Amino acid sequence: MRVLFTCGGTAGHINPALALAGALRGRRPDAEILFAGATRGMENELVPRAGYKLRTVPIMRLQRTFNAFGIKYNLKSVCAYPAAQRKAAAVIREFDPDIVVGMGGYASEPFVRQAAKQGIPTVIHESNAVPGLTTKLLARHADRVLVGFEESRAHYPHPDRVLVTGTPVRGDFFALTRREARAKLELSDERPLVLSYFGSLGARAMNEAMVDFIAAECEAGEPFHHIHGMGGSFGGMPEALSARGIRLADHPAVSLREYIYDMPVVMAAADLVICRSGASTLAELTALARPAILVPSPNVTGHHQEKNARFLGERGAALVFSEGAELGMRIFDAARALLSDPERLAAMRRAAGSVAEGDAATRICDVILDLARQRRA
Repeated sequence: MRVLFTCGGTAGHINPALALAGALRGRRPDAEILFAGATRGMENELVPRAGYKLRTVPIMRLQRTFNAFGIKYNLKSVCAYPAAQRKAAAVIREFDPDIVVGMGGYASEPFVRQAAKQGIPTVIHESNAVPGLTTKLLARHADRVLVGFEESRAHYPHPDRVLVTGTPVRGDFFALTRREARAKLELSDERPLVLSYFGSLGARAMNEAMVDFIAAECEAGEPFHHIHGMGGSFGGMPEALSARGIRLADHPAVSLREYIYDMPVVMAAADLVICRSGASTLAELTALARPAILVPSPNVTGHHQEKNARFLGERGAALVFSEGAELGMRIFDAARALLSDPERLAAMRRAAGSVAEGDAATRICDVILDLARQRRA
């Protein structure tokens, strides 16, 4: 059996795809798995690291801004589109998959579209309650649309093709206990660990807020360990801290990383997670029952991150903050108060664990295997 997974752009699309590929390989060790994505997407780093082959096409995302840069960029995107379709069709003819699984992101569009044209079964998965542009474009072509939330059905033109499966989480997120993960990170004292990150590409406003947060924790004597993922697009945090008189070499409890490649280890060790509220992130938080401070991105389709965050906040599993003035200090004060209140943290852990979606990967694998068998029947 041959399966082509297509995804790209950000880790929020790539990591669920890797989780699903791992689950499928556990079910069918003989399966040939190929990933497909964009030439410049983050999949070029994450997919080979996970041990899978990757083919790419020169496709670019559309910008939602209509300034001079956005218009020029979108013209380039439109011009590159026909070549991406031709190359995707060639990849599919060469690999001859039994099924193509689109896990989101602009890079999945040409592969799912071309597979449907060639009569190959297709599945698309949307983690968020509100579908993104790519999902909207592909929904009418796909044999099955898999979603994370029951209320998502209303957004699709063919509700009979929509199945609620949840969002898969990689098996290695469950490999270590908190104690084992802390040992792997060489955390030798009993101070709690805070993990913060705001997407694989980073977020300028949030990194600026975290400069204030980190400055406050350093001035407070490092009351906790802290690992922060800056994201690939926005560096400059060490320089910003240095300008405020803070040398990170003097504060070993604070670790700044461009990208957190060992996220399963770090999240397993974490006592509190500060992050955005994309659906794949929330699936990981609830699967590991981690308390969180969520800052939804205000720049996403249908404000779906706000809806995702509200879902956890109303159940007592997270605190929810909006971007705005003094955000770094507001988050710091909240984090310090939570970490000083073991009973409240325990209640948040119980609340997070109670809304975990269960084994989404198994449900999605069942769909994939069923459609793939139909093609070869």
